[in-house]
Amino acid sequence: MTDPTRKMILATFIHNSGAHPGGWRYPGAEAVDQHDFQHYAHIAQTAERGKMHCYFSGDSVGFPQISGKDAFAATDYAGKLEPTTLLAALAVVTKHIGLIATASTTYNDPYSIARRFASIDHISKGRGGWNVVTSAGDNEARNFGRDANMDHDDRYARAEEFVDVVKNLWDSWEDGAILRDREAARYFDTDRVHQLDHVGKFFKVAGPLNVNRPPQGHPIIVQAGGSGVGRALAARTADLIFTAQSTLEGAKTFYDDMKQRAVGFGRNPDHLLVIPSVQLMVRSTEREAKLAEAELLDLIPDALALRTLQLQLGVDLSAYSPDAMLPDLPLTNGGQWVQQQIVKMARDESLTIAQLARRVVVSRASFSLSGTPEQIADMCELWFREGGADGFSLSPNYLPGGLDDFVDQVIPILQKRGLFRTEYQGATLRENLGLPRPENAFVANPALGREPTMWA
Repeated sequence: MTDPTRKMILATFIHNSGAHPGGWRYPGAEAVDQHDFQHYAHIAQTAERGKMHCYFSGDSVGFPQISGKDAFAATDYAGKLEPTTLLAALAVVTKHIGLIATASTTYNDPYSIARRFASIDHISKGRGGWNVVTSAGDNEARNFGRDANMDHDDRYARAEEFVDVVKNLWDSWEDGAILRDREAARYFDTDRVHQLDHVGKFFKVAGPLNVNRPPQGHPIIVQAGGSGVGRALAARTADLIFTAQSTLEGAKTFYDDMKQRAVGFGRNPDHLLVIPSVQLMVRSTEREAKLAEAELLDLIPDALALRTLQLQLGVDLSAYSPDAMLPDLPLTNGGQWVQQQIVKMARDESLTIAQLARRVVVSRASFSLSGTPEQIADMCELWFREGGADGFSLSPNYLPGGLDDFVDQVIPILQKRGLFRTEYQGATLRENLGLPRPENAFVANPALGREPTMWA
């Protein structure tokens, strides 16, 4: 933690027209079509101009279930591009920035995910990353032949096996397996290709993958689970952890816990990077920043705030007055940890349901701050130096201005203080994050697989 050469990790988490539900209505935002590729290309190129590590695209495989037509119509959730397809296109218009997309382990299969992200890593020349999620909503389940989502712990048990299979599929081709030897008529070395023949509780996968080993060995694995089983999955399998933390003390507690869990799995804790999500409003004076924050809040209809709170909590609050305090709530089968953080926020700050709804609709349980570039930089430096973060995932309130302000006004201050790099140092995302390239599992453990049956 005291290494003077240590630098921040900076990512940008892109939601539709911005993380703030009023962002698409903000006068400083562009009225963009969520299906316009140029919109996303501009954002990724702006982040790359700021030397940020990652462009991150969140996703779900179902329509958000915000009840009430008026509430739902006030959002910009009407549609967006499928993220892995988007990343493949962004790889062509960027050169350095990492490209991370969300894909669910509950509503996909390991072979298709391994193939998709290996392809992205090849197309981008080693800049791909997979955000592993287990899907929390029944709205997603109903699109895949189920009436309700799997039990929380079962989803994570499936995810554990899923990630292991994907990593082994990435390793089914050894480095150097492709020969292209014209004289010997050998395009590849059959001794360096391995059949997995995995049979587990959830999956039966033969392999090998029909894509060569990715340039990074394994594309970066990202996880954001906050429950006990979610943290265990992240500590064992992830390279990068996104987290929602509303206070420095909470961030430090989470950070220490994850580093200790990584050690418990025999890992170097420096190879598990923790980056809390932040929503920042940057203006030349604090007064201007607060006014801009208030202006954004005024663009959120009350119905949307209350309905979003209910969605995040997984509980119907229509029987309670907006001016009442939050009642005791049962744990849901969805985002249990997020629910607990929201309840804690309500209790700690004595917020009414209406007040809590305004907070949650903007940032869920993440940290938000409005201030000058120096104040924003001070906050980033404090969390970084005090052991609350290895860096940050910026969720711009509105686009493209929210990202432009951070790149043009805050990053230069962090660079001047020696906290953030001025150039990309590596060719791959893994190198730029300072993470080692994984050893091939079949090389490390020859007993893991066998020669593929198709050429026996």
